[in-house]
Amino acid sequence: MTTTAPGTKTAERLLEELRGEIARADSKASVLVAALAMTAGVFSGLLAGRNWSPSSLSAPGTAVWWTGALALASALFALLLAVLPRYRASSWAPGRPLCFFGDIQQAVREGQLATALADTDRDPAAGLTAALTETSRIAARKHQWIRTGLIAFCAGTVLLPAGLLIG
Repeated sequence: MTTTAPGTKTAERLLEELRGEIARADSKASVLVAALAMTAGVFSGLLAGRNWSPSSLSAPGTAVWWTGALALASALFALLLAVLPRYRASSWAPGRPLCFFGDIQQAVREGQLATALADTDRDPAAGLTAALTETSRIAARKHQWIRTGLIAFCAGTVLLPAGLLIG
């Protein structure tokens, strides 16, 4: 009869939930990038046909317009950082459990994959704990960039038309 270390089932469940959360975060960021592209396209299309430039605005209008443009550019940057893969360099060494694909690659390079798999099987809780730690860091960072991008996107979509209204 095999017994599992305390917390192993919870760690497995949390790891699965975090992986799903990372996938949802990537989807959210992708949708927001598409909305940002659509917003930029609408503004560009409306202004391109009118032979207009920001220099035709008053000083306050120009400042607000450029602040909105900068906010939209910042939103794009933040949302692209949200979908950027975030894996640390492998710190795997013989005797340590395999936690993610970088560890597997490192074990293969050192010719230790079979041994590493056996070590991971002997102490699955250590591997789960390390994977859970890294995965939660990734999910938190993705959500941080999505929040930043969403705030910047909202600011930009308010400031660009406000700059035009200020004139």
